[in-house]
Amino acid sequence: MSAGLATAAPEGSKSLQVTDRRRHQRVQVNILGRFMLEDRREYPCQVIDMSPGGMAMITPVSGKVGERVVAYLDHLSRVEGRISRLIDGGFAVELRNTVRKRDKIANVLTWLANRDELNLPEDRRHDRFVPKNQMTKMILPDGTEHVCRIFDVSLSGAAIATDVLPEMGDQITLGKMRARVVRQIEGGIAVEFAAVQSRELLEHHITTPESQ
Repeated sequence: MSAGLATAAPEGSKSLQVTDRRRHQRVQVNILGRFMLEDRREYPCQVIDMSPGGMAMITPVSGKVGERVVAYLDHLSRVEGRISRLIDGGFAVELRNTVRKRDKIANVLTWLANRDELNLPEDRRHDRFVPKNQMTKMILPDGTEHVCRIFDVSLSGAAIATDVLPEMGDQITLGKMRARVVRQIEGGIAVEFAAVQSRELLEHHITTPESQ
């Protein structure tokens, strides 16, 4: 089973604690993205540590304490908050997101920490291939169904071409497979399956009868 996707984390895996001196445990990460300050100019950034309640960013420009920041980050999509303090080469942000978004950030950080702990390169644990039938159906958490196309797939995940972009961390159904959205990619999303499959079962379950 993929690290960070199971309901119960494997023994020895890292987990986020929601209470400590800063209310949330910080996790060292290397997440790239872009951000905007209040002047709405856009700049690249690198998040070097993060919790559901805050993050530290290395940036080419510095804002002012209290200034609003909106960032679009790999793995996490949109987050926002206000600059809480300046650091060498950047600044720290107090995130101001919904409870649902904070829970998703916690899930993603746990997944990233477990992936790094187990030394598992993302989406490279199994060879990827293009299935014979690339068309399938995606069911979102709200129950809506959308036809989409599979770019490629492995025993542990898939890249999906779709105009409908669920949020990072959303649980979806792809064909008959349960999966979690792990990031947005150009033209669609990448997902990880809840359990590793054999290739034969994967090709059978990832497409729906309507698309066969």
